[in-house]
Amino acid sequence: MTTSGTNLEHARAHNRRVVIEAIRLNGELTRAEIARLTSLTPQTVSNIATELEQVGILSSHLPRRAGGRGQPATPLTLNPDSAYSIGIHLDHQSLLVVLVDLTGQVRFRKLVHVQKPQPEPTLALIDHIQQEMRQQVKIDWRKILGVGVVMPGPFGVEGISSQGPTTLHGWDNVDIEARLSALTGWPVTLENDATVAAIGERFHGVARQLSSFVYLYIGTGLGAGIFTDGRIYTGHAHNAGEIGHMVVQPGGRDCYCGNKGCLERYVSLQAAYEACDLDPMTAMPEDLLNVDETQIESWLDTAVEPACQAINIMECVFDAQCVIIGGMMPQPLVEKLINRLTPLYNSVRSRYPKAARIRIGMSGSDTPALGAAALPIFDEFNPQYEVLLK
Repeated sequence: MTTSGTNLEHARAHNRRVVIEAIRLNGELTRAEIARLTSLTPQTVSNIATELEQVGILSSHLPRRAGGRGQPATPLTLNPDSAYSIGIHLDHQSLLVVLVDLTGQVRFRKLVHVQKPQPEPTLALIDHIQQEMRQQVKIDWRKILGVGVVMPGPFGVEGISSQGPTTLHGWDNVDIEARLSALTGWPVTLENDATVAAIGERFHGVARQLSSFVYLYIGTGLGAGIFTDGRIYTGHAHNAGEIGHMVVQPGGRDCYCGNKGCLERYVSLQAAYEACDLDPMTAMPEDLLNVDETQIESWLDTAVEPACQAINIMECVFDAQCVIIGGMMPQPLVEKLINRLTPLYNSVRSRYPKAARIRIGMSGSDTPALGAAALPIFDEFNPQYEVLLK
């Protein structure tokens, strides 16, 4: 995949992002390689690279490469200490806070188990954790880009946002972004879990080289993060991808949203807990690794058909390069699910029989928090063609 820049005189902000993105995707690049990959002129690349080196975002301390004629070229890499971001994941059982550098390395991690967290005690707990983080981690705190927060969606939907086991009760009217920004002094961005997992996968996982993909996020419920042409699609109220409430079995299992046969009643941690006789309000994802194999197979028997339907719909609607499946479900179980999903239904992706239509993404309890931490970095450095219109 290549990201093309533009040589318009007033497009410097966009071109800087393009250069950073090219280096991020490839690890290290010479100026000549950047020019070739981005379609920018060598002079434009040289000017931007010099500027980014001066402000510390890029580093040229790697050994020179021997090449053809002339002086050996010096590769450029991202300086991990040039920027940091914080990710916060809150659900009905746990609070996880991480601090990452520009390359995605975790510099701080704090997990606290909570039960049905309420706003005021939770905000006080986050404040306590950030003070602990400041004391333990020796970095330049002026380089924090912001805070990404992930919570279960959907947001602001009457009859759904505050009901059922997949949502957080009591948070309906809390301006989380404003409260946390006032508390920390940094800009705060709130997104649903599937969206931030997709961003995390785009930055650190198997989607690094993909421009259009759908990330099926298996959490307590089920959601989808959607990337189209290198940009995340969030929808009018940040609820795009709430496919968990897409009806796939008319007249099927009751869902708290009022419908019957919703997708997440079959494909989710909640559905797996029920099939394995675990209490959804106290069970943790890792508990599914200790149950009888016949119970897991029983869950898979009911999950495969709805999952195939969802993949077919996502492929036909978005024409994505692939569908990535991950989330908080333990990886061995995600692998079992993927192994059971063939043959898939024919869709617009069927014309590429050799291309992998399904890939396994990052999975485990840290996935949402790492995706949340990628939000400020994504906002600051991802190429955005809208800047050309400003």
